[in-house]
Formats: sequence, C-alpha cells, structure tokens
Amino acid sequence: MNKTTLLHEGKAKKVFLTDDADLVIQEFKDDATAFNNKKKGSIADKGVVNNAISCRLFSMLEEHGVETHLVEKLTERDMLCRRLDIIKVEVVVRNIAAGSLVRRYGFPEGTVLAKPIVEFYLKDDDLDDPLMIAEHAVALGVATMDELAVLKSRAEAINDVLKKFFADRKLKLVDFKLEFGRHKGEILLGDEISPDTCRFWDLDTDEKMDKDRFRFDMGGVEDAYTEVQRRVLELD
Repeated sequence: MNKTTLLHEGKAKKVFLTDDADLVIQEFKDDATAFNNKKKGSIADKGVVNNAISCRLFSMLEEHGVETHLVEKLTERDMLCRRLDIIKVEVVVRNIAAGSLVRRYGFPEGTVLAKPIVEFYLKDDDLDDPLMIAEHAVALGVATMDELAVLKSRAEAINDVLKKFFADRKLKLVDFKLEFGRHKGEILLGDEISPDTCRFWDLDTDEKMDKDRFRFDMGGVEDAYTEVQRRVLELD
C-alpha cells in the first residue's frame, strides 16, 4: 500500500490517501507541541516510538472487542488505517487528578478519583479546544446525543482495559485523550494512544513518563518515551 495525496497534516501526524478510497496511511512525526500549539519543538524518534505503542495498544484493544481504525503497521512510522470522518469531540478520561483538572477545580495533584471522569472537548485549535457539555456538541452539530453516549461508554470500556494493561507494566494511567470517527456507519477509535495523548506515572515512584516532561522542560523526554515503549512491548 502506497501513499498518494497528503490529506491532512496535524501537529503530530500526517495522513495520506492511498489507492484504496477506504484506507489512509497515518505517518507519525517527531514534532512536539504543547499548550495548544503555543510551545513547539521536537522529540527524537517520537514518531517511531508512538507508532509502535499505538499499534500495540490498538491491536490489544481489538482483542478486547474495541473497534479501531488500525489495519496494520506498515513501517516504523506508518500505520495503515481505515479512513474516518473524525468526530470533532476530544474525549478525555481522568483517573487521577492532574493538569487542567487541578488548575480548574483545585484538586491536589495525584488525588485518585472515586470514579473516572469523562470529559468532552471541542476539537478546534483556534478556540483552544474548549471543554463542553453534550448539549454544546449537539448545538454545534459535531455529534448527536446518541453518538456522545457511545463515545462515553466506549471511553469507559477502553479505560478499564488500559488501566489493567498499564498496571501490569508498572504504570499508572493518570488520564488520556481519545478521538473517534465514523466509518461506514460505525464509530471507530482513531488517532493514537501514546505518551503524547496519555499521562503515565511510574507505579512505584510517580515519576512522570509522558509529554509533561516536554511541556514543563523537565528533561529526559526521549528516555521516558522509550521506557514506556519498552514496558508496553515487553510482554509481547
């Protein structure tokens, strides 16, 4: 399967059309951004690492009955995917208080939530991806109430699977972002699952092992990403 026309270039990936109208190739870049593209840089081999992690996690989720856009891993940086009409709702699942949950509501960082929180954000860089309730999404025409119910239930199911998977690898899944899209009448999980889109803390030390190391100039970014990759793949 070969790339043809560049369909879309985002902050972390490029998406190319292929000879098959139903399939695209997602290419992972080393570019890194934070604070809604206000901070920019690069992380060496990030694209290689995130592609490997995402392919493994999508495959594992498929084994647990979660339908995803993954078809196969093509190269170190390229993933063959089903073409999606992306739903412009970012779904964030929070298990432990961190990031904007701390800033908005004053939770002490590290507070284990009694129940995971599922949040919806409008996928719109120009508006800084604002938090929204379901009625906002419907009013904007980005999703129906039925679709939002599917996104929430799907996100909760994915969280249950991922929390155990990462705990087995001595990682806390603090929070993470998911994106979904429509494909032939079905809603599929898309985008990626990686240290770019998740907060991971070491289970024993609470050391941050994700993009927060880039966001806050903590150093050791590449080492953190490759260590997550090692743990994700180590039991394969």
